[in-house]
Amino acid sequence: MRGETTEALRRDAIGLREVLFQSITAMAPAAAVAASIPSGAAFSGGSLPLAVLIALVACLFTASCVAELARELPSAGSVATYAARGLHPAVGFLVGWAYVFVEMLVPPLLLLQLGFTAAGTLHAEWSRYPADLWWPWPLAGAAVIAVAGCLGVRASARFGTALGVFEILVFLVFALLLIGKAGSANTLSVFGTSHTADGYSGAAGVFAGSVYTVLAFAGFEAAAPLAEETRDPRRTMHRAVLGAALGIGLFYVLTTYAMTVYFGPDRFARFGASGEASWEGIARASFGLFWVLVFLAVVNSAIANANACANVSTRTAFALARVRVLPRFLATLHPRYRSPVAGVAVQTAVAVGAVLGLGLGYGPVTAFVLLATVIVTVVVGVYMIVNLSCAGHFLRAGRASLKPLRHLMFPVLGIAAFVPALLTAAGLPVFSFVTELTAPVSYAGPVVGVWMALGVIVLLVLIRRHPDRIAETARVHLDEHDPASPHTDGAVPR
Repeated sequence: MRGETTEALRRDAIGLREVLFQSITAMAPAAAVAASIPSGAAFSGGSLPLAVLIALVACLFTASCVAELARELPSAGSVATYAARGLHPAVGFLVGWAYVFVEMLVPPLLLLQLGFTAAGTLHAEWSRYPADLWWPWPLAGAAVIAVAGCLGVRASARFGTALGVFEILVFLVFALLLIGKAGSANTLSVFGTSHTADGYSGAAGVFAGSVYTVLAFAGFEAAAPLAEETRDPRRTMHRAVLGAALGIGLFYVLTTYAMTVYFGPDRFARFGASGEASWEGIARASFGLFWVLVFLAVVNSAIANANACANVSTRTAFALARVRVLPRFLATLHPRYRSPVAGVAVQTAVAVGAVLGLGLGYGPVTAFVLLATVIVTVVVGVYMIVNLSCAGHFLRAGRASLKPLRHLMFPVLGIAAFVPALLTAAGLPVFSFVTELTAPVSYAGPVVGVWMALGVIVLLVLIRRHPDRIAETARVHLDEHDPASPHTDGAVPR
């Protein structure tokens, strides 16, 4: 497919609805409800709704910081640009280097989940289907996502919107059915500390559960890299990032409450991601063929999340390639659809390579956990740096723009909220509930370390040979096309 190198993504291609669902689907709400959030039940037990509510409040601090920066600095570089402006261009480069890496790993992560979920379910229903024939499903998913990405942001975002609406509706209807079936068992006591799991009594159990639940919120910032393709980006980005974090957070609270009161708060500690005591298990046992919709929603969620994160990785890579801190060919756009076709090709190759290489080497479930550990460790670190960047940017902007609560207090609280999550994701046994990682999942730390070491080497070479390129990571290209922007001078901190 012939492409051309240019610096202009398609302007005004999408609006609030598509951008909102870009963040929503990047959070994978159905998969999070069915698989991620139940991991907190082992600690919070029937008090898991309270743990989810606490995690929502904690994540809103960082979501507020991202939203503020997205409004000020609408750029395809998103978190890299924020760090470059708020802290230093060199920090911006390293953030971008890390963010592109992990966002390219998210699609294979979700495609692995698609593979073992589909294969496991088909084998359970039809024993003749081989349980280990999981790999065709990720390959089919990768092809669909690649086609959507090549057709441009409008096609990709609308595809994600349709998928996101379906998965949310399925779980909302299921949650309302559960609440109705629970009847007199509905209780607000699940928002207290009286139902925590054995060995994790009171606030300690709720805290442990909330740490695991925080990780289900990752992805709320995914709207930001689409800024240059969005109508009225300053207003739209702010609303999309905050709206996704708040809306899906409340969705998590409602669905977790519904299952807790239906299943029983005092026995909820044994609830999990699979088996009879799971969302699909309950659907099978009590709601007939409704389990098929739950299964399809989880599969749908995996595809939607992979699609959204492919948009993030290709746009961030495009932004860094445009200023020549990544290979220039990644800034190649399709002449008609203005999609970053070179980035889509690289993303697809990485996805297929990681799925087949790791999945066939370690098994799809182990490969999933390994990739998840790499991704969460880096993403949580990026969130913490973005919080610092928010404070740095508005301190530099002057008193007129600085709002102490929003631009200083929220960043501090956001960093504090993510420290336990970072330690947990990395398997550092600082808290009693953290499980130390074993091989091959323990390889995640060295993988991240090697990648970041390579980034430092590239940074030093660029500083020596092309320091202007590093400075360009702070450039907001959209401002050059917006005469009303307060940043049209193109100045960047050095």
